[in-house]
Amino acid sequence: MSAQIFKLDTDADGIATVIWDAPGRSMNVIDIATIQELSDLVEATTADDKVKGVIITSGKDTFCAGADLTLLNTMRGMFTEMVKTHGEEAAAKKLFEESRKLSQLYRRIETCGKPWVAAINGTALGGGFELCLACHHRVAADNDKTRVGLPEIKIGLFPGAGGTTRISRMMLPADALQFLAKGDQLKVARAKGLKLIDNVIPAADLIKAAKDWIKAGGKAEAPWDVKGFKNPGGPVWSKAGMMVFSPANALYRKQTYDNYPAARAIMQVVFDGLQLPFDLALTVESRHFAHILRSKEAAAMIRTLFVSMGELNKGARRPANVPASKLKKVGILGAGFMGAGIAYVSAQAGLDVVLIDRDQEAADKGKALSHKLMTEQISKGRANTAARDALLARITATPDYDALKGCDLVIEAVFEDRKVKAEATAKAQAVVPDAVFGSNTSTLPISSLAETAKDPAKFIGIHFFSPVERMMLVEIIMGKKTGDAALAMALDFVRAIRKTPIVVNDSRGFYTSRVVGTYIREGHLMLMEGVPAAMIENVGRMAGMPVGPLSLNDEVAVDLAWKILKATEADLGKDAVDPRQKALLEAMVEKHGRLGRKNAKGFYDYPEKGQKTLWPGLAGLQQTTLDPDTIDVEELKQRLLVIQALETARCFEEGVLTDVREADVGSILGFGFAPFSGGTLSYIDFMGVKTFVSLCEALEKKYGARFAPNALLRDLAAKGETFYGRFAPKAERAAA
Repeated sequence: MSAQIFKLDTDADGIATVIWDAPGRSMNVIDIATIQELSDLVEATTADDKVKGVIITSGKDTFCAGADLTLLNTMRGMFTEMVKTHGEEAAAKKLFEESRKLSQLYRRIETCGKPWVAAINGTALGGGFELCLACHHRVAADNDKTRVGLPEIKIGLFPGAGGTTRISRMMLPADALQFLAKGDQLKVARAKGLKLIDNVIPAADLIKAAKDWIKAGGKAEAPWDVKGFKNPGGPVWSKAGMMVFSPANALYRKQTYDNYPAARAIMQVVFDGLQLPFDLALTVESRHFAHILRSKEAAAMIRTLFVSMGELNKGARRPANVPASKLKKVGILGAGFMGAGIAYVSAQAGLDVVLIDRDQEAADKGKALSHKLMTEQISKGRANTAARDALLARITATPDYDALKGCDLVIEAVFEDRKVKAEATAKAQAVVPDAVFGSNTSTLPISSLAETAKDPAKFIGIHFFSPVERMMLVEIIMGKKTGDAALAMALDFVRAIRKTPIVVNDSRGFYTSRVVGTYIREGHLMLMEGVPAAMIENVGRMAGMPVGPLSLNDEVAVDLAWKILKATEADLGKDAVDPRQKALLEAMVEKHGRLGRKNAKGFYDYPEKGQKTLWPGLAGLQQTTLDPDTIDVEELKQRLLVIQALETARCFEEGVLTDVREADVGSILGFGFAPFSGGTLSYIDFMGVKTFVSLCEALEKKYGARFAPNALLRDLAAKGETFYGRFAPKAERAAA
């Protein structure tokens, strides 16, 4: 057989080694050509009497990154076209048949009568790990960087090539549901502990170990195909079963509020599948997978959290005319919580870091955060003392600005005060006048900060989110005079520290702070309308946000919200702020000293021990109290999401945002906008712009001008267009 993707070699003992090495790709992925070629290979080795067993491994550093999601998009497109030409029933049948081909191929491997061994020499995810699960034996190279897992849930799907059905027969139901619903990537030792991998072998002995298992009489039969096999957790309809599925259903609803169809499908596939013969269970899995593949949630999440995020991570917004930066050393001005976090992620990426503060004690305190974070990693088995020592050695904590010599990039992360920032920048520029300067500000306009810089073209905003080590987004802000060299340097830095960048233009609050402010404000206004605080918080989570607006305000600081409101009023006049929000924040901060989590008193009380609870005094700040039973919960959810999507549309119209991908990725990674929606602009597009405009108009009539749709939205609605239709990235337009 002629093969391009797989190489086949059969030794004197009749053991065939299949090496997966897709040409022209840095990682193996599953596409139509891969499925067809692997299918041919399975049939060829099965029919060849000389072949006694098969080993599949990779010719790359990783085993397989999973399915090429453009394949799934192609299937969705095929379904849409067939609905038009042949009707929905025929289209659904065709989609089911196409989407289960990989599942059927893996089942063919499992039942071919010859033992297959997966020799996992690197990370195996999604459909790649499902292939491993279909093999009769799994050995993995002892490599700390290798991960295995089924992360499909994170892009609105679930394992549909037999993975869900197999996992539910390999693990106790409760463990299987958790593994599938979380989508975690496991180290090989952990996977072995869960019996997802049979053995962990030194990399040099991996193929030998696989061959030895076949020679020793390895059986070509999966456990569930052996007569008398019993599911690990026993029958579903038993006392033990009911102790799993009823609580699991309650937990699912608590965590997802039924916003994620794929998570619901996992529950159903496992519950139904464990009551059926294996092949019928696979059919049930395939039917649910085809259904989820058609969902708008899957389409939105795949586009934003896989395609768009991948493009941004690879430098979609980087100026092509600027050579790659040879970034080796960065300076951080300010060793407070944010500066210390930036220092940690920079050193973690292998960069030398100079961490500067007013005195040695303050600088050392900032460096201590890196020691603390690395120690936590060590305690979890994710690092060792040598790695901690090496990281700390890369950080120079000092009050001496001369230590900045040799820095290519300097990031200012001092107190959010224009004068303090200007002084720190001036001191640094006296030492490294040619370096690119980035300001980690969340509120102050970059163009105005750049006025005090030696070269405004080399001044840019680099806005991190707290806590830096956990938040994946970095918002890069272009000032009016920021040049391409500064943008390229900022993007190269963000890529080096393995975070996702979005590029926005300068404005008050930029993009993320501006939009998240509308979410917090809506929560404030609901409270002042008389909506119970607990209801506001619960509805926020029901809408898909990670926390309610009041809780979020506590995290970012209530006094900061008060400061921003006063500054906005001073700059733009009284009409720029809502008097109800002003009264609330003034009472919280000035009268009651409730600053948020930082002083353990905000909209919540934060006891030293135990969980936070809503402050009982909130009721006293409400002039009226509404009966919860009379409040339209769906409308509250709409208000919280619509106001954020609407503000994003305004940012796009004003040119603060210029790329639809950055709007959606930024909204999810930056402030947790309902991930199932695909982001703020996808929320509008999938609802339909005309429908969204009508919803805005209804809310405007009831709640005021803040819900008034802007001109861009009205124009899109009138012409029947969408954001992704009119403003599709160039690469997407070319492929369409």
